[in-house]
Amino acid sequence: MKKIINTDKAPAALGPYSQAVEINGLIFTAGQIPLNPATGKLVDTSFGDRVYQVMHNLEAILEAAGSDFSKVVKTNIFVTDLGNYAELNKIYGEFFPGEGAPARAAIQVAGLPLGTDVEIEMIAHK
Repeated sequence: MKKIINTDKAPAALGPYSQAVEINGLIFTAGQIPLNPATGKLVDTSFGDRVYQVMHNLEAILEAAGSDFSKVVKTNIFVTDLGNYAELNKIYGEFFPGEGAPARAAIQVAGLPLGTDVEIEMIAHK
């Protein structure tokens, strides 16, 4: 049975979608952008700060679903400039240290919601 996951520790959905959906022990997160859940505003400092905010948003959603980063099996990362790839990898690697990082795609796109430059979605298990 499908279960909708929502938490106030991550930004509310900007449209007709859920923060995450769980089915058969798998958790599918919506793409997260660097919205601060306390203010509802985009982080407007550095690219690195935005990546950290996205990862913290995803961490809160996974926690609400009864999971964590150690159980992530796949991520999709969307950026508007692959010139930020090295910084993205450095920060992302802090959340997935050592062996066993999830499978991943990193894709440069023309635009993202609210004009941000990074969005990440994940698939994890319980």
